[in-house]
Amino acid sequence: MPTIGVDAMGGDHAPGEVVKGVAQVSLSSDIDCLLVGEEARIQAVLETVSYNPEHIAILHCGDVIGMAEDPHEAVRSRRDASLLVGVRAVAEGRADAFVSGGNAGACVLACARHFTLLPGVRRAAVASVYPRRTQFPGQDPLALLLDVGATVHCAADELVQFALMGSAYARRVSKTKSPRVGLLNMGSEESKGGETLVEAHRRLRQLPGLNFVGNVEGHELVRGRADVIVCEGLLGNVALKLVEGVGEVLADLTTAAADRRLSWRMGLRLLAPAIERLRALADYTQYGGSPILGFAHLFIKCHGRSDAQAFANAVKVAAKAVRDHVPAEIAEAVRGLR
Repeated sequence: MPTIGVDAMGGDHAPGEVVKGVAQVSLSSDIDCLLVGEEARIQAVLETVSYNPEHIAILHCGDVIGMAEDPHEAVRSRRDASLLVGVRAVAEGRADAFVSGGNAGACVLACARHFTLLPGVRRAAVASVYPRRTQFPGQDPLALLLDVGATVHCAADELVQFALMGSAYARRVSKTKSPRVGLLNMGSEESKGGETLVEAHRRLRQLPGLNFVGNVEGHELVRGRADVIVCEGLLGNVALKLVEGVGEVLADLTTAAADRRLSWRMGLRLLAPAIERLRALADYTQYGGSPILGFAHLFIKCHGRSDAQAFANAVKVAAKAVRDHVPAEIAEAVRGLR
């Protein structure tokens, strides 16, 4: 089994929820975890829960990068921060992948500083999985959207690489033999979206072996037309947070309605399956975190608000990605472009 490094100090509820999530993993699997952070605080949390000490080790460090800190300055000056110590541990071979719910910008920069880009990869991408409606038999209920934060704008060839990286990840982790890949755009026509998107569309359409389904519009994000959706980081980040926000608002509205009238509460019972689907759309804990793709090592970025269950799921996803040789699959996919 792989060893997964975990940033015990990263996230809004660290170290408590992080350590509790790792404790859950130690009892339910053979995954070894390396908790990185202030040893006394980590040990204090472990003493409050059940865990298997054979699967948990601690790498002590005395600093942490805050959620609101400037990422560039923090990565440059805080060498003893848990995020940087953990990423270096992976680069040095002490762990096989890393999980953190910490400062998002610092996570990407730490990877860029200490991990090596795979041969031929120009830019890494943060990919996020999210629940959607399925349209085809055997289709994974989770779609993959990338990039959602590592870039602001990028060139057509970088979007093409994102498509190949996302498709490789979906093949290995979601076990989808031929993932459907779409390009997020403002219309279905090939001429939409400006020069960069038009060129990306042309190149994606011509790639042998890639199951490209064309442009995907915003309303199709929660449908099953594409398993992997490609876009620039600025657009992807906005789209993802909009999807999550709408799901949260709808779930809150149904709860409020049930509290106001008995007749509404009875009606909502009939809609319970649909309401649960809405709750699933807003529940980021079920899919753990977002992989940063393009590096020789794996990094899973958790939501800052993640609880113990979310961290446990992220560790399991990281272990699965290591076992399934995701970086090697991505390297092979990108190699075909050269």
